[in-house]
Amino acid sequence: QVQLVESGGGLVQAGGSLRLSCTASGLTFASYYMGWFRQAPGKEREGVSWISGSGSGTYYAESVKGRFTISRDNAKNTLYLQINSLKPEDAAMYYCAASRDGKRASRLGVPDFGYWGQGTEVTVSS
Repeated sequence: QVQLVESGGGLVQAGGSLRLSCTASGLTFASYYMGWFRQAPGKEREGVSWISGSGSGTYYAESVKGRFTISRDNAKNTLYLQINSLKPEDAAMYYCAASRDGKRASRLGVPDFGYWGQGTEVTVSS
């Protein structure tokens, strides 16, 4: 049974930093592309970033490029998202997701990821 568990969310001032983690179990972690998504109240879930199984390939949505860094530690079955220079519009529930299909994962669409965590909330105070 695949489980993805996010942590690290919280209340942060605008301009601050946060590191989200996602611990995976029940899958061969290094074989999966991993992604981070976010969903603000009243908005659709949107893709933020993905990383290849080896970690050599990454992609960022334009809105977070230069501020967010995705990484993974395959020895620890853990995915990370370093968030710097937080903006009020970054406030959302953040989800990690896993996809066995790299071609689909690179589209960074919600239907392209088969496994999801329960989310961790990021709140930004201005």
